[in-house]
Amino acid sequence: MKPTALIVHAPGTNRDYDAQRALELAGAHTKIIHIQALKEERNLFSQCQILVLPGGFSYADALSAGKFFAYNLLKYFFDELNDFVLAGKPVIGICNGFQVLVKAGILPDISNGEVQRISPDGYKAPKTTLTANQHKHFECRTVRLTPRSTKCIWTRPLKEDIICPVAHGEGRFIAEENTLKALQDADQIALVYTSAEKKSSTIQYPENPNGSYLDIAGICNSTGTVLGLMPHPENNIIPRKHRSSEEQRKTQAALALWKAGVDYLK
Repeated sequence: MKPTALIVHAPGTNRDYDAQRALELAGAHTKIIHIQALKEERNLFSQCQILVLPGGFSYADALSAGKFFAYNLLKYFFDELNDFVLAGKPVIGICNGFQVLVKAGILPDISNGEVQRISPDGYKAPKTTLTANQHKHFECRTVRLTPRSTKCIWTRPLKEDIICPVAHGEGRFIAEENTLKALQDADQIALVYTSAEKKSSTIQYPENPNGSYLDIAGICNSTGTVLGLMPHPENNIIPRKHRSSEEQRKTQAALALWKAGVDYLK
């Protein structure tokens, strides 16, 4: 049977249908539901096998990007979120969804491979954050990503770099040095910004569009089931005949990320 992905819509999210298309091409059923309606259909958390927090500008990025969405998820769905994550079901947050996962304290969850319960106060003292781009302006263009983690269920089958868009003003991943080292040691850096040449271990702007530490584009939790990433792989999933063979491979790689999450449940 096909798994079902629950895509949670909040006021201001705008990539719901993009994520839906990617998941359906990857072999999943999908259900988009507004966060208000979800309060009346809490059983969807137990009925669905994948949870998706899509990109956009939830609640107009009030307080900071993703923070109010994160607060609402913890306030109204704390038990359901805990059960979902502790059950090892795949979760993905893209762009604004990544900001939500971080600001809710669901990521990074550095805990030696044993997923921890979410703290109801996780949003008060996060170990990492996503803040204003280093160059202080909105970035909307194509980037190249290299899959890094073999732990993350969404990235470990990937063999090719991914080319897809970014569209954010607050995508700079920062953390204290000990947290960054812990992420490296635990294989929780899922995706990094890279260049076609790969001449050095670190890159500069514009290949790194926001100044993220260690060129981090995405991280996973301690068991690899929860992925948060700033770029939008859901926006490069349709092969175009006019594209070069390399461009088509990168499109297949973007779709392969979604397929990896779906196939994990088979």
